[in-house]
Amino acid sequence: MKKSTLIIFMLLAMLQTQAQDYLISFAGIGGSTTVDSVQVKNLTQNTGLTLNGTDVLHLMGIVGIDQAIGTANADLRIYPNPMIDYGYIEFETAAAGNVRIDLCDITGKQVAQTQNMLPGGRHTFAVNGLNTGIYVISIRSSTEIYSGKITCRMTGSVNPEISYTFSDHDSKVTGSLKSLKSIVPMQYNNGDQLLFKFFSGIYSTVIHLVPTQSQTVTASFVLCTDADGNNYATVSIGTQTWMAENLKVGVRIDGVQYQTNNGIIEKYCYYNDVNNCNIYGGLYQWNEMMQYEATPGVKGICPTGWHIPTDPEWTTLTTFLGGTSVAGGKMKSTGTIQAGSGLWNTPNTGATNESGFTAVPAGLRNLDSYFVTIGDYGFWWSSSESSTFNAWYRILGYIGNNVYSYSDYKYTGYSVRCLRDL
Repeated sequence: MKKSTLIIFMLLAMLQTQAQDYLISFAGIGGSTTVDSVQVKNLTQNTGLTLNGTDVLHLMGIVGIDQAIGTANADLRIYPNPMIDYGYIEFETAAAGNVRIDLCDITGKQVAQTQNMLPGGRHTFAVNGLNTGIYVISIRSSTEIYSGKITCRMTGSVNPEISYTFSDHDSKVTGSLKSLKSIVPMQYNNGDQLLFKFFSGIYSTVIHLVPTQSQTVTASFVLCTDADGNNYATVSIGTQTWMAENLKVGVRIDGVQYQTNNGIIEKYCYYNDVNNCNIYGGLYQWNEMMQYEATPGVKGICPTGWHIPTDPEWTTLTTFLGGTSVAGGKMKSTGTIQAGSGLWNTPNTGATNESGFTAVPAGLRNLDSYFVTIGDYGFWWSSSESSTFNAWYRILGYIGNNVYSYSDYKYTGYSVRCLRDL
């Protein structure tokens, strides 16, 4: 019995040692400094969740029941944050009762704690004596659970304290204080690859990260709006900024028709179903995509400030991702149709999407006006001609990690990704 207990203890100790405990907060720059929401996907574990932009993601080796409790922070405010000497916690309780406040560092070690019998209303407590670091404040009453992050920039402080300052028990306000940050737990193991998709109004951007510490992840929001008013997510890969979605601008025409130079951007939707354009993007003949110019790198049907990538620019992308033999796996979206977790057919070999490119298998419209290979292959035009009648393109498949480069007739309908102008 003692031997079994010892083994269990050693296993728990080992898990504790290996467990990660990082706090990830979010910020925005560029077109917007506000983050509305963030989708987080653990590419390694194939799990995900959505947070408010003001939330803090708590990456943990083990997510316990207590950490998984949903926290409603609509009536919690912490200021100033970051703090130096003093910070203040303001929150509201619906009824009189015992309120416990715990302050822990990011390892989970308690550094201060207080309990008070408080009337219903709004209450203010002061926090001081913290050293430089990130802390988690937890507030529990019989009816409320709050949690938030405190960042301190003071050095040399000792004896952290939480002290009562003020209560407004006559408060009848039913509205909310400015929400600070809910602490949202997510199971995470060292080395897991995370993909963040940030949203702010018309902007969205994708960031890949393998966290090794607590940090703020900053999204650079870039305008990417096509002629129809569709807004696209973007992703920075090396020195380039790509659309992280296939272009879908234009008016749908049937696959039996040719796209023509008539002043209207035209597109094919797989099986002539506009819903497929919403999921996979449109399919375009080369000349329509180029808007009947032949200059490599032309704007074509791309949003203002963006252009059709040249063949060398595609090569820059795949070279940065390790070469054509491995780049495909890093570019493909994860999951399979058969598992109900993605858009690729099984096995979707090697797909990690660690680049954030999020390639989807939209198939093609061939010279016989048929739509083929959706779910199996994705094809993307370049703006570089290989001859008068042909142009270069890239292909990714459901089997293998490769990115292949070929040329094809310009009348073929392929997907389009745009590249931001330098």
